Amino acid sequence: PRSSPTVRVRPLTCIETRRDDRQVVHSLGDGSVHVSATSSLGSGGWLQHPLSHRCPHTQVSAARHDATFGFSAVFDAGASQEAVFEGSGMRQLVELAIDGFSCTVFAFGQTGSGKTYTLMGPLTQSETRPAAPGLLGLMQRSFACLLEQSRSRGSDLALSASYLEIYNEQVQDLLSPGAPCALPLRWSKTRGFYVENQLTVDFESLEAITSLLLQAPNALLAGSQRRRTSAHALNRHSSRSHALLTIYVRSRAHHPQTRVPQPSACSSKQGTLCFVDLAGSERVKETGSSGELSVEANNINRSLLALGHCISLLAKPRGKRTHIPYRDSKLTRLLARSLGGSGITLMVACISPSSRCLSETLSTLHYASRARRVTTRP
Repeated sequence: PRSSPTVRVRPLTCIETRRDDRQVVHSLGDGSVHVSATSSLGSGGWLQHPLSHRCPHTQVSAARHDATFGFSAVFDAGASQEAVFEGSGMRQLVELAIDGFSCTVFAFGQTGSGKTYTLMGPLTQSETRPAAPGLLGLMQRSFACLLEQSRSRGSDLALSASYLEIYNEQVQDLLSPGAPCALPLRWSKTRGFYVENQLTVDFESLEAITSLLLQAPNALLAGSQRRRTSAHALNRHSSRSHALLTIYVRSRAHHPQTRVPQPSACSSKQGTLCFVDLAGSERVKETGSSGELSVEANNINRSLLALGHCISLLAKPRGKRTHIPYRDSKLTRLLARSLGGSGITLMVACISPSSRCLSETLSTLHYASRARRVTTRP
């Protein structure tokens, strides 16, 4: 199957509205999104983006007019969290993980484009201040779907999880107690790329998995609270690392006694459901980053460049592909199986409708268009 990119357009922010930013992105309601590039690019020049490295067809010139892109689904600023979950194919991805497939969903786009909100919901939620049900993100809704599917299929699910971040090209465990330390990234013929000594936690309930994201510092420190964030000109809560939450699903089917046992009766299946929250691409000139923030931005952009290059090569027909340089970054190594192996991947491209973000928006949409041509072999 092909990778399945969907697009989510966030609303204009209060700051963008006060400064009279023009809305240049419009959903056409048929899986298409229209970008009004005319007169928004300024005078002359090419627009370039980290994800479009070495891919000339993703550049947009000032002379180019409006552009329309087609995807499996497009969610405009008024779309609810539930609509994104149901319309993106996330429910089907959960079912495939229960059936034993390796499934990945990752959100990508400019800093401040709504990636973390799409995956997790509001940043202000906690165990003592939970988010309203309607605002829960793809992660929490997937957890609830796992429980729902377990009951409807008459199967027992054994669940465990790991939670990693890639910060300045160092892989760190968000579940391990104590100060974060770098973990080695290894490769083997049987496992592919894997993180050595990462902590995997077993769960008896889906509520426990949810608390993994929000729990106060008692037993397990909340992974999302430990993830590195900073404020800059474009985003008050900018993620400074890529985060990967992986749910390991082991299911054992039990058929009712009234039915004749099938050869697959009581068979065990092992699947995974991985959520990847990519740090947003940044232009240091626009974010005003300096010092440590600038170093972080450079590492973020460098890893996104490597990811974009791998996807550009994977989008070519199999007979014309050259070597895929997964080893160029820690991010591409950890996503190698999801991108070009036996996995099934859902990509959510998050974009801003503001005219000031036009360059990043166009590049994200071109990147998502290339990702549509990537095929995997589950």
